[in-house]
Formats: sequence, structure tokens, C-alpha cells
Amino acid sequence: MTIDYHAILPELILSGTILVVLVADAFIRPRRTWLAMPISLAGVLASLIAVLTLIGSPRTTFNGTYRVDNFALLFKVFFLSVALVVLLVSLRYFREGRWYQGEYYYLLLTSFLGCVLMPSSRDLLMLFISLELVSAPGFLIAAFRKSDPRSNEAGLKFFLIGVLSSAVMLYGMSLIYGVTGTTGLYRIGAALSGTLSGGKQTLAEAAILFIVAGFAFKVSAVPFQFWAPDTYEGAPVPVAAFLATASKAAGFAGLLQLMFVAFRAEYAFWTPIFAALSIATMTIGNLVALQQRQIVRLLAYSSIAQAGYMLLPFALVSADRVVNHDAFAAATTYILIYAVMTLGAFTVVIALSRESSGLLISDFAGLMRRAPLMGVAMTTFMVSLAGIPPTGGFWAKFLVFKAGIERGGLGTALAVVMLVNSVASLYYYLLVPRQMVFVEPETDRPLASPALVTGVAALATLAILAIGVYPQLFYHFPPLSTLVGP
Repeated sequence: MTIDYHAILPELILSGTILVVLVADAFIRPRRTWLAMPISLAGVLASLIAVLTLIGSPRTTFNGTYRVDNFALLFKVFFLSVALVVLLVSLRYFREGRWYQGEYYYLLLTSFLGCVLMPSSRDLLMLFISLELVSAPGFLIAAFRKSDPRSNEAGLKFFLIGVLSSAVMLYGMSLIYGVTGTTGLYRIGAALSGTLSGGKQTLAEAAILFIVAGFAFKVSAVPFQFWAPDTYEGAPVPVAAFLATASKAAGFAGLLQLMFVAFRAEYAFWTPIFAALSIATMTIGNLVALQQRQIVRLLAYSSIAQAGYMLLPFALVSADRVVNHDAFAAATTYILIYAVMTLGAFTVVIALSRESSGLLISDFAGLMRRAPLMGVAMTTFMVSLAGIPPTGGFWAKFLVFKAGIERGGLGTALAVVMLVNSVASLYYYLLVPRQMVFVEPETDRPLASPALVTGVAALATLAILAIGVYPQLFYHFPPLSTLVGP
């Protein structure tokens, strides 16, 4: 087997960085409190540069189980960009909290390594390994505040549900291997496109059901979402930001490859499942979010509702390739824009967490006067999550809605449900801007936000507004046909 080392160069650099962080933290004791962060940042930047050198040259290695194409490159750039942001907003948070930083950066980079591997994994075993690399370190960093019972509860719940979902998913993958005799996604797709005997057809459908259920845990879809609110609330805020953006996006990146490549021939079986998951997830997520008064829990239920919107395009798949391309484009666009909005919102929460441990919505009172830049940023993120123009969130919802209407039938019904849920979500999304603009603050003291956190919030705000004003930035993705096929 010939290994293309250029194709896996970003992963090699990131793996080397992880080892250097581990060694530096273990043996350079006088400097371990600050050395891990610059090493991590340099490694992620180097890995990002390595990804950029792969643009325009699709590569396959490890006998076809690992492919670097435009779809993979898009998500790799996205994950490494999120890694840079999470590292930057983590610096002051963990330094001021006096938590052990070496372990945190080591575990965080390991999770991001799994994220970077995910979009290139074109084999069931590679997908499973990538997903576990994302999840397993997350169990530990969710419980990183060891003296806080809520943090311990967050890690424990995440661990128990994560292990259960992995077991269910792995069982489904073993059944697929038994039916098709292969673990390669393209070969599985070809095998399922042929004629299967009655027994094999039943096993294949059961396997797909198990795999979808496993991934539904990972992306916090109803009824597998109950771990997310407690985990987000109990985890350190930068970790909650990672779980709500990169970790969730990694799950969707794997799900996109499975459903649009490996299981596309069985769309008649699984599209109704995704329709039910989408409706339940967006509806329950929004209804429970209406009752929240703690900002991290509100963002957690918002994340659940947004997952419902992201699942909707999966229910639109049909025998029509044009419809499939539109559904794929809508899902990919929503995932990326959602991550920018949510990461920006968590950045503002991190800034506010320096003076408020409870992080209630009422703590945002008068923020527009105390910190105008952060107030404008949070307003932009909330308005964008609600899908109000001219923001990137509007175009994300518009593409999904358009794909549903053009699909007709079930797609139209799902688009209507999405529209109703989007209107209902306006209340809790606009509740935060209302506090910031119209409610008097308890103190006139300006919010002391770290420069790195403020810079990240400003950059995310500009990105959301730029997409809203110039949607062509995300309207069409050249890499879609690479994965779905011409």
C-alpha cells in the first residue's frame, strides 16, 4: 500500500503538535502554565497552511479509505479555523480560572484531529475512529472544572450517552459489513444499489436505522438530545462552544457522507426517518428554549433546534440528482453558517463570564451601553440565529426552505413546519437584544473584555454580515459534485 504523505500532511502536523504539547507539559515544568497555548496555536496554523497547499489536487490514499477532495478541504479549513478561535478565547478563560492548561490543550487538539479526519474518511472504520477521536477527549474536557459538581455531571452524562451511541452505531456498521462485505462507502453504495434478498434488505435497513440513531446522539437530535443542555451548562464555556460548533459539525460531516454516498440507494427507507427527526428536533428544541433564562442552556436548546433545520435537507433526498445536489448544498451551507453564529454568541458569553458566574439572560442588561461592540455583536448573532435579514442566518434558512419547496410534497410540508418554528424562535432570540438595549444595567462599569475575545467577536460579526449582504460567498459550493457525483 502506497501512502500519500502530502495528503495526510495536515493530520501529521496536528498529531506532532499534540505530542509536543504533551511532552512540553510533562517535562518543562517551570513553563507548562503558558507554553502549551503558543505551541497549540502554531501547530494549528501550520496544519491550516498544509491544508491550503492541497487545494486543487484531489488525492486518495490508504487504498481509498481516505480521500482529500474539495468537500474534505472545505471542512478541514472550517475545523482548523474554529480551532484557532477556540484556542484564542480559551487563553484568558483558563488562565484566570487557574485550571491545569496542558491537559486542556492536549485534549482539545486531539478532538480537533478527529474533526479534521472526519470529512476525508470514506470508510466505516475511518469514520468510527474519527468520531471517537472527536468524542472521547470531549468527555474529559467537559468535566474539566473538577471541583464543580455541575462540570462533573456534564462529563458523566456526556460519557454515558456517548458510549451508548458509539455502541449502537458500531453494531449498525457491523451489520452493513455483513450485508455488503465491505466497509468502503462507495463500495457500500454500489452494493446497496443492486438487488438484495429479503433477509439482506431487512438487515441493511436495520443497520441504517442503528447508524442514524448513533449519529443522532452525536448531533443532539430529539429524542437523543437530553445530554446536551446539562453538558453545555456544566462544561467550561469554551468547551461548550467547541461542542456546539466543531463537534456537532463533525457529526454532520460524517452523516453527509454516509447518507449521500453509502446509503443513497436506500433513500426511500431513511428519508421519512429524517423527516420525523427534523420535525421533532426543531419543535421541541424551540419550545423548551422559550422557557430558558440561563444563556448557556438557551444556546444549548437553540443548538438542538438548529440541528432540526440541518436535518431537514436529509429528508429531501430522492432519485433526482438535481434535488439531491440542492439538499446537499443547503445542509452544508447551514452547518457552516450556524457554526459561525453560535461560536460568536459563545464568545460574547465568555466575555461576560468574567463578572457573572450564573450567566443569566438578565446579566446582559444594558450591555449595549457598557460594551457597545460586544452588544452589537451579540445582537447580530441572535438576529442571525433567528433568520432575520440581512444576516448569514437568513440565507442559511432560505436555502433549506427553498430546497424543501422545490422538492414538493413532503418537502413543502417540512418547509412550512420550519417556517412556523422559525417564527416561534423569534421570542427567545430577541429576548437577549431586548435586555441589552432596553433594560438598565445594574452597574455603569464598562465590561472588561479580553482583546482576543473582542477581536474574535468582531470578526464573527463581520463574517455574518458579509454573508448576509453578499450571499454568493456561500450560495454555491463547487465541491458538492465531488462527493455526491455528477
